[in-house]
Amino acid sequence: MKYNNILKAEFRDRPNRFIAHVELHGHIETVHVKNTGRCRELLVPGCQVMLEESGNPARKTRYDLVSVCKNGRWINMDSQAPNQAAAEWVQGGGLFPEEVTVYRERKYGNSRFDLYVESPERKAFIEVKGVTLEEDNIAMFPDAPTERGVKHVEELIKCMQDGYEAYLLLVIQMRGIQLFRPNWDTHYKFGEVLVNAQKAGVKILAYDCLIGDDFMEIQDPVPLDLTEPVTEAVETETPDLSPKASKTDLPGEIVNPLVDWYRKNKRILPWRDKDNAYYTWISEIMLQQTRVEAVKPYFLRFIKELPDIQALACCPEEKLMKLWEGLGYYNRVRNMQKAAIQIMEEYDGKIPDSYEKILSLKGIGNYTAGAIASIAYGIPVPAVDGNVLRVVSRIEENPEDIMKQSVRHKTENNLKVIMPEDCPGDFNQALMELGAVVCVPNGQPKCEECPAAFCCKAFIHGTIEQFPVKAPKKARKAENRTVLVIQDGNYTAIRKRPGKGLLAGLYELPNIKGHLKQEEVLEKVRSLNLDPLYIEPLPEAKHIFSHIEWRMTGYRIRVAALEKRNTKDLIFADRKESDKKYAIPSAFNAYIKYMKEETVK
Repeated sequence: MKYNNILKAEFRDRPNRFIAHVELHGHIETVHVKNTGRCRELLVPGCQVMLEESGNPARKTRYDLVSVCKNGRWINMDSQAPNQAAAEWVQGGGLFPEEVTVYRERKYGNSRFDLYVESPERKAFIEVKGVTLEEDNIAMFPDAPTERGVKHVEELIKCMQDGYEAYLLLVIQMRGIQLFRPNWDTHYKFGEVLVNAQKAGVKILAYDCLIGDDFMEIQDPVPLDLTEPVTEAVETETPDLSPKASKTDLPGEIVNPLVDWYRKNKRILPWRDKDNAYYTWISEIMLQQTRVEAVKPYFLRFIKELPDIQALACCPEEKLMKLWEGLGYYNRVRNMQKAAIQIMEEYDGKIPDSYEKILSLKGIGNYTAGAIASIAYGIPVPAVDGNVLRVVSRIEENPEDIMKQSVRHKTENNLKVIMPEDCPGDFNQALMELGAVVCVPNGQPKCEECPAAFCCKAFIHGTIEQFPVKAPKKARKAENRTVLVIQDGNYTAIRKRPGKGLLAGLYELPNIKGHLKQEEVLEKVRSLNLDPLYIEPLPEAKHIFSHIEWRMTGYRIRVAALEKRNTKDLIFADRKESDKKYAIPSAFNAYIKYMKEETVK
């Protein structure tokens, strides 16, 4: 599909879903946005956008915003473009070998499908979904809960049962995507119905698109991954929070003993009992996959520097990354800042006192939303993390894999049934605390101290060591790397990592894939227009990420006059200031210490 009269502009802001302000030819222009979704990860102030001139003099806005540049990649965000591009592609023989007739907007059952295709060989319905959400070259859909999308997929299954062919065509409105997967975090039910549709025979197809200044064309198939994620840190769809009678294996008589035990035995923590939703939010994000004792100093430092939502929203990125240094998972703090900006713009700087509104904030899933809502605002909703899953699994003697989102979802709904209306925050924290200090994951649980032992099926039946059930983790990929500590007497060479991917946007010591020999290292240093004077090997080190393991070897290289050899790729950091100024991830801890030492040879 093609556009007419395309112009390039710079995005400024988006006051509502329908319009945006851009800088065009040196002045601010109000334009129509052809996508009513949030698109916050795309429309970042200062990014380049493409506009199409409408040609209608009666319109209030002269231009439509149709595409945006994100980290060097152009993404079409026109919500009408996927249907048009799909119709042209199918009509042109992109999907079927024979000549077909394509009809737009054909009603069937309770749905209106985007395309209906007929030929002597087939009758087929095609539902088209445009995909603009991308992280680390993985495309995901939806970017917001879509009951309408679920309904469409369910209707496609009915089409199959009535003898039609049925297709769900995911048009990824960008190029260079490696994989498509459902956005289980945002709408678990959509992922479920997608899997069911594929099993029923609906053909699920994903294709990327070539994006030009004035066109979008469907290009190549993209592999699908419809498997349900099993990472423990992932949060799932919104649990059913409506009051109702429901069957659960969780005995209601555990509530009072648990809450009483918590109030008598809870640990003193700097974020606890403060009636401060901001403190609860920050601590819960920090505590994801990090021990409580390790988090305490990070939390105190963070709160001292950024005491409220406004301070977080306005914090420069370099300072924010430095404050988060050592906690890992840096996308979490980036999402926190995006959510803080959202809170400033939409909620007058105050975290909303509604579970659903909290859940809509960037980077916040069910667990964090439940923790904030119940602890800070007394809203009776569950907060299910790994500790809670382990405790509940043992109490119920549940043989299901707790790493599956369906199990987490069921646990959330079961807890809702017994959730106390008067103290939901204490009850949720009691379950978390119990899992952290009594019903522990490694080693022998302290069942004799447990206030829930009297009704714990695993304890009563002597099967405590068999629970929880967890599927084996996939083996991490091992990757060899050579780390270079390039120095003169005062400076060390560092560089900034790319804006997306592993450790995105952070600083690092220069490193190369593979284990290099000394001569190879010296050749690499010379290629950087530096003069090596001396080289010494450094000890080997290892760093484990969630999905990959770096096996590192290192070299310290003395060079001549770093400060006079600036390059576009390297930054020469003063050893006296580097630890204060630059956020370098803990993956390089084994070599960071050499930055502070003066080379002597």
